[in-house]
Amino acid sequence: MQDLISFSSDYTKGAHPLILKRLTDTNFCQQDGYGTDGFCKGAADKILALCDCPEGDVFFLTGGTQANQTIIDMLLKPYEGVVAADTGHIAAHEAGAIEFSGHKVLTIPCKREEMKDGCAVYSDSIGKMDASKLKALIENFYADANHEHMVFPGAVYISHPTEYGTLYTKDELTEISGICREYHIPLFLDGARLGYGLMSKRTDLTIKDIARLTDVFYIGGTKVGAMFGEAVVFPKGVPTGHPIPIIKQHGALLAKGWLLGLQFDTLLTDDLYFEIGKNAIEMADILREGLLKKGYRLFIDSPTNQQFIVMDNEKLKELSKHVRYGFWEKYDETRTVIRLATDWATTGEDIDKLMEFL
Repeated sequence: MQDLISFSSDYTKGAHPLILKRLTDTNFCQQDGYGTDGFCKGAADKILALCDCPEGDVFFLTGGTQANQTIIDMLLKPYEGVVAADTGHIAAHEAGAIEFSGHKVLTIPCKREEMKDGCAVYSDSIGKMDASKLKALIENFYADANHEHMVFPGAVYISHPTEYGTLYTKDELTEISGICREYHIPLFLDGARLGYGLMSKRTDLTIKDIARLTDVFYIGGTKVGAMFGEAVVFPKGVPTGHPIPIIKQHGALLAKGWLLGLQFDTLLTDDLYFEIGKNAIEMADILREGLLKKGYRLFIDSPTNQQFIVMDNEKLKELSKHVRYGFWEKYDETRTVIRLATDWATTGEDIDKLMEFL
């Protein structure tokens, strides 16, 4: 049976060869557990220097859902919820993990349709939180005489890149950050695909900007070259005096924590993290150009590694015999929106093979 080629997501491969080599080279070197080892310390120092936040704290957690749940639980009081775009990962694709921890996700609608060639498409604002809507939500909450009986907006969650591959500009993030600081609400940026956002040719945000404008964010490893793991950064320091018990309660603390530290130490040596992130963007650009040449209509012009197209359902049946893709949403009765994702290891040959089936 012919193997299918996969563009379904950006975490279908194992890990960068330099990580595998280093894991092998250090396999019999005994280390202290739970992130107290030298590899974690070295990686944390590199991250804090990179972000220009020497007073910050870094923790290495096992995965994205665990990171989101743990961070939000750290930030919130028992009676508070977290504000997110309705397309945000914590609101749509994490199986109620935040609610399971006892905190409500307070959603803000963010889809904005526009017309192009007689068809409805989404603008480049899809997936992003609208600062004016955030401010209105907070103001309306406190204007309600019954707000003491309601779920307080205790933190704000955004993802960058968003679930639709869109990016916040520096001005947009600055505006959201200003609102959060005005109301003393912490701002959390989900960076599961941060490497791809930072290397996009259409971004004006740097990692130092993100560290300056947020209260906590994470550098995604699972989707950007690591076997697993995320590096959580609190630029101004962790807000709780005992973070380790909270991390452990959420199943996010790895006993062999050095396996995480070693991976991030490797990714942050000689700009490897950024170089492999750049590869995904370059391959996505080639993919986008090929799709347009073949007459496919983009659902949204994503500037990152996730590309979305509207495809006829009959054509999709044929494509599924050869290609793994990501179902995104039903467009209408005869068409479906699918996602094709490049990653840190995608090659030009991979793109050429995909184009043969498209």
